[in-house]
Order: sequence, then structure tokens, then C-alpha cells
Amino acid sequence: MISSEMKKTRAWTVSALCRAVADSLDAQFNPVSVRGEVSGFSRAASGHCYFSIKDETGQIRCAMFRRAASLMDFVPRDGELVEVRGRLGVYEARGDLQLIVESMERAGQGALFEQFLRLKAKLEAEGLFDPALKRELPAQPRAIGVVTSLGAAAWHDVVTSLQRRVPHIPVLMAPALVQGAGAAATLAQALQNMYALTAEDNPLCPPVDVILLVRGGGSMEDLWSFNDENLARVIAQSPVPLICGVGHETDFTIADFVADVRAPTPTAAAEMAATDRGVGLEALSVFEHRLSRGLIRQQDRQAQRLDSVAARLGVGLARQQDRQAQRLSAIASRLSRPQALLGQHRQWLDQLAHRLQAGAQSELRDSGHKLERLHDRLGFNRAQQVPQRVQRLERAALRLSSVDPHRVLERGFAWLSDEKGQALTHADQFQPGQNVQATLSDGQVPLVVKV
Repeated sequence: MISSEMKKTRAWTVSALCRAVADSLDAQFNPVSVRGEVSGFSRAASGHCYFSIKDETGQIRCAMFRRAASLMDFVPRDGELVEVRGRLGVYEARGDLQLIVESMERAGQGALFEQFLRLKAKLEAEGLFDPALKRELPAQPRAIGVVTSLGAAAWHDVVTSLQRRVPHIPVLMAPALVQGAGAAATLAQALQNMYALTAEDNPLCPPVDVILLVRGGGSMEDLWSFNDENLARVIAQSPVPLICGVGHETDFTIADFVADVRAPTPTAAAEMAATDRGVGLEALSVFEHRLSRGLIRQQDRQAQRLDSVAARLGVGLARQQDRQAQRLSAIASRLSRPQALLGQHRQWLDQLAHRLQAGAQSELRDSGHKLERLHDRLGFNRAQQVPQRVQRLERAALRLSSVDPHRVLERGFAWLSDEKGQALTHADQFQPGQNVQATLSDGQVPLVVKV
């Protein structure tokens, strides 16, 4: 039975106590919203923000990591009244209470921002913002599609930028409302119309390889059409990479998170859509120069090789003629004395026959000696191996007997296990009322843990 005093006197490690306190805070408070004044706001080089939220009598340390900080549409100032939402925890390195801030808004900003956060969390949970789904932009698209208002300044900025950078690429436009009631529906329909122009077999124009969804800056209410759930799902269905350039650099919408690439402005979206023609022409000029120099060097090397081959061929032919003349002279000399040549061959054959007979006899003697040695070694090994293997078997049996767990149980010890058969080796594994199985040397005994 586990004594209750044993649990009362147990000493916590510092890190374990910090984790236990953090778990208690998480279970009782999180998620939590806090309203107060900003104090000591700072942004690190990593993009993380550190500050405190305080009121008349207290304050809480806060940390806002880079991803959450990038979603803010304003820069907090010391003394500014804000409302933050996040999770309470304990910073174990110092044992400090801190609030990990997931969102921040000026106090009283309204229900739109809350609605934005709820939709963002929903779509993020469904995986629509997954970085793995983001596609690379083509360097030179065959055609560029633009979805915006026909009378908007964003359309003028995009066309001007594209005409300056890539005048050779056709630009197709699908008009839509970008503000007010019904704007989200017209944006979704315009995107669907643009998707039809991405087909490879379109006889009217080259296929669209990238789409720009753009609008100029404005308030949250002005940009609210781009926070529509249905529009977000239509963006996610785009068959080609889609760039979202809505508002200014500090503005963020749901469409930004779903798109393959977010541009800070409509003009920046146009610049991302294709590589500047000047860059391509400069690269072609460099390639042309390199190719020209390479062809000249290749011609010079081939000419040198041709000269070298011609020289080697002339020397080789002269040497071949000399060798053939020498061979013909030697053959003519041998044919003039046939009897001497025949005698040499008979002598050579007699030598070969003698060497073959001597070699066969020597090999036969060596094989006989080797066979006798192998027979002696086999008899000796048989006499030595049997006693050695018997001794090894006896030593192995003795070692096996020394580690037999039943020998330990016969000395008065017991093996404790839970209902699943898992071994119980520490006191903190026992709970009051727990069923325990004790294995003894001659059987098993069921036990119940008491307080």
C-alpha cells in the first residue's frame, strides 16, 4: 500500500511546477480577452513584439509572435487602450506569468474585426491557408488576367505597370464591384469568368497563366468585400497562381491569406506577375555574347585537333610501311632455309613434352602429400572439438540459470503489475483503489491499493 505521507513529502522540480501551473491556467482561463493600456511596446528584429497590458492597479507581461504581429493594421503606442486575445501561460525560463497574444485591436473597434478573426480561424482550420498549397508564379506568363473595378485607380496602376514592364504580354480584364453590397458576389463571378480563360484550347486568346485580384486602399468597411467566405473558397479553386493586391501594405484581408501570393499594393502585384522585359533582354544579350565566344573557341580547338590528327597520320603511315618491309624481309630469310626452321620447331616440341611430363608427376606427388595432411588434421580436430563444445554448453546453462527471474522470486521478492500487465516500479504509479497483481514464486495474488 502507498502511504499518503509519501505523496505529501514529494518535492517538485522547478520546471515540473511551472508546467503544472501553466496547465492549471490553461484549463481555467484560456482563451482569454484582456482590455488595458499598452506599456513598453517594442518590436524585436525577429518581428516578435513584447509589451505589457496594465490598468490602475496591475499589469501582465505579453508576447506577440511575428505571425500574429503581421496581422495588425496599426502600430500600438504606449498608453493606447487596446483589447487583446490570447492564452495565459508561464515562461518557464524565468517563472513569469505571461500572455501570448494572438490578436490585438483598439478598444471598441467593433464587431467587424471579431467577425474577421472568426472567419480566418475557420478557414485556417480547414487548410485554405496551408503554405503547401501556394504555387510558384510563372516568370513569363502567356497572358495575365486582372479582376477589379473598371473605373478604379488600381486598374490604371496595373495596366500602366504592365505596359512599361511587359508590353508583349496580353492583359485580360474581368470587371467587378470592389466595394459595397453585392461586391463579393460580383468578384466571385468575375473570377469564375477569368478561370474559363485559363484553358489551353481557348481559340480567342492565349491561356491566362496568372490572375491579379486588386483594389486600392481604404478602411476595413471599404475592404470588407474581400473578407467574404464564398469569395475565399472561389479563390482557393483558382486553376492558376493568383496574386492578391488589396489595399495598402498594412491592410490584410481573408483574400490575402487564401491567394498564392500577397502583394502590398496593386502596382506591386503587377510587378510580381511577370519578369521585366528589360531583364530578359539583358539576359539574352549576355547569352548571345557567351554563345558567340564559345563558338569561336570551339572552332579554334577543332582546327588544332585536325592539324594534330593530320600530323600523326603522316608519321603513322611512314612507320607502318617500315614495319611491313621488315616483316617481309624476315619471312623471305626464313623461307630460304626451310630445314633449319623445321629442326628448331622439333626441338621446341621436345622441350614442351618433357616439361609437361615433369609437371604432371610433381603435381601428383604434391596432391598425395596434401591429402595425407588433411586426413591427419581431421582426426585431431574431432578429438579436440567434442570436449570443448560440451564445456561451452555447460557454461551457457549455468549463466542461463543465474538470470532466471524465478530464482529472485524464491528469495522473497514479488513482481507488481497493473491490470494491463505493465510493470509497476515507482511509487507515483499507484493510485488509491487500484487493482494490482503480485507474482510470487509459486503463483499470483490480486491486491488493492489503499490510501
